[in-house]
Formats: sequence, structure tokens, C-alpha cells
Amino acid sequence: MYPIPATCPVCSQTLTVTRLQCSHCNTAIEGRFALGGFDRLSPEQLAFAAAFIKNEGKLNRLERELELSYPTLRSRLTELIKAMGFEVGQEEAPAAPVEDDRRRILDDLASGRLSSEDAIRALRGGAALS
Repeated sequence: MYPIPATCPVCSQTLTVTRLQCSHCNTAIEGRFALGGFDRLSPEQLAFAAAFIKNEGKLNRLERELELSYPTLRSRLTELIKAMGFEVGQEEAPAAPVEDDRRRILDDLASGRLSSEDAIRALRGGAALS
């Protein structure tokens, strides 16, 4: 079997799967089916994804295996993320502290154990305090 091509060889637009068939009983289903995220990847992107998973996402190990620089690996990872339909750089905002943490932060600020900048950052959820 051949892999499903994700783009049209004529115009490079995304292809749509319109027919699925069982290889055992020949039942066929026709319609418009979306490709999964991995089906949209080029062979090079699939190879990179496999190596990334094999190396548990550790770029330092991937650098050694693929003999590529860290910036090149980051660039390829960004391309992979975009190709799969995700947005790059969308990090969750840190959680704001719960009431007990908030009170402790304010107490630490009042006693001088914490600077005003650190208190603001901690109250906004940007730093965990011990």
C-alpha cells in the first residue's frame, strides 16, 4: 500500500479523502473525510516526528542522532507543529495563586522578605514561591 498523499500533485492544495474501502469484504463508504494530523505531513516531517518521539522529545539527543543544530531542530519542530494544524507558542497562562498563597505572598511583602516586583509576579502566577 502507498501512503495517502496530503496535497494535490497539480496545484499543491490539500486533498480530501472521498472513499474508504474494507480490504477484507470490499465494503465501501463514500463521502468527504478529513485527513488526520499525521496524514498531512511530508515524508521528511514524518521521519522527524518519529525521531522526536523515539528520543522522548529531548532535543539534545535528537541533535546527536540527526546531526543537526539546536536552531535547525527548533525550526523543524515549529514546521511540524504548524503542519499538524496547531498554533506555535501558545502557552497556558500561569495559574493565579490560591487564597492561602496570596495571603502568604502579601505577608512576605509586608515583612520585607519579598520585593514588590517579586510579589507582583507571584500574585500574577508568574513565579512559585517556597
